[in-house]
Amino acid sequence: MAGQMPYLEFLGRLHEALRPATYLEVGVRAGDSLALSRSKSIGIDPDFAIKCPITCDVALFKTTSDEYFSRPDPLAPFHGAPADLAFIDGMHLFEFALRDFINVERCSSPSSVVVFDDIFPRKVDEAARDRHTRVWTGDVYKIVEVLRQYRPDLTLLLVDTGPTGLLLVTGLDPDNTVLTDHYDEIVEKYVVDDPQDVPPAILNREGALAPEKLLRSPVWGSLRRSRRPWVSRERARVEMTEALERPTIYRARRRELRRTATRTVKQGLRQVKALRSR
Repeated sequence: MAGQMPYLEFLGRLHEALRPATYLEVGVRAGDSLALSRSKSIGIDPDFAIKCPITCDVALFKTTSDEYFSRPDPLAPFHGAPADLAFIDGMHLFEFALRDFINVERCSSPSSVVVFDDIFPRKVDEAARDRHTRVWTGDVYKIVEVLRQYRPDLTLLLVDTGPTGLLLVTGLDPDNTVLTDHYDEIVEKYVVDDPQDVPPAILNREGALAPEKLLRSPVWGSLRRSRRPWVSRERARVEMTEALERPTIYRARRRELRRTATRTVKQGLRQVKALRSR
């Protein structure tokens, strides 16, 4: 059963929760998802035809993602800043999605979030590499198994959105080269002729999170705070993990930190006032 929340609604609310300063999109098409951005944005698509009002500050590139990321400075439109949020919805073939992730991760930070569309084909025909259905996910779903196998350091959040699900990836490491180093090996193993052998877990959306519950998670606040330049990747990962796995404890700890900070400020103000009155 496909998720009840449309993926565009989820993406819009994710923008609101994460408040990214920068947004990168691979696969713009008519601009439906790009129109959700209120951040400085980059859009990449060799055949985009924008039909939606775009209100963000966006640099559009009518080229393939491979060509774009081969440029000396793909983050030039962001003046070198990393992409806080990225959406990968380009060519629906596994090897393209894998290359897009490799390239996007290089342009990320430990607090960034990468979103894949079309992670849950509803039937085997939709997962075909050679498209023959109206709704087409291709074999992008394979990215889940590959990231679990080759990048256990990442956090994968499968989301039960309609029509064909989303995958959110956090805990990114722009210096990691594991996928690049094993790219040929991975492609040789996972790129196979149709029909695709789609795992039942994918078709049944096993382990997929309810969109509403995930959007209410304190993890988005933890990721926003992790953008501070002095926060290490490991610290960001610890905060994110606690926010996801123990949200009640995490919220209580954050409340206590705020109370402590407030008491410290008030105490400091009283001391300053006392010194001035002498």
